[in-house]
Amino acid sequence: MNETRKGGISRRQFGRRVALLSASASIVPAASVFADSTIAIPAQQPAEAHPNLSQESLAEAEARYQQILGQYGSQLSAEEKVSLREMNLVTQASLDKVRAYPLENGDAPALYLKPLVEREKKPVQPPATPARKS
Repeated sequence: MNETRKGGISRRQFGRRVALLSASASIVPAASVFADSTIAIPAQQPAEAHPNLSQESLAEAEARYQQILGQYGSQLSAEEKVSLREMNLVTQASLDKVRAYPLENGDAPALYLKPLVEREKKPVQPPATPARKS
């Protein structure tokens, strides 16, 4: 039972990969994930390709990109770096929308965790009346 498997992946690795794929599905277009490797990746797009971002947002996205490059830059190919820059700019637009939502300190959360579980209720028995002593 304690045999080590050669090849394949563990359940933990599979779970991580599935989680990353599902999380990136909303960010990365499906065509870029399943594209042939023979198709050339377009050159790095300038910041003007995202006119809806302010200068502060562009600076924040660029700072995040530089931080990721500093941490993982040696492990990334040129194509991955171009894709990473684009993902940062797309993500920044989403972050700006979330940050623009007005909230006050007293606002309740929009979602309460209330699991809908039907529990069997015990029937309520009337309290026993004590017998009178005469």
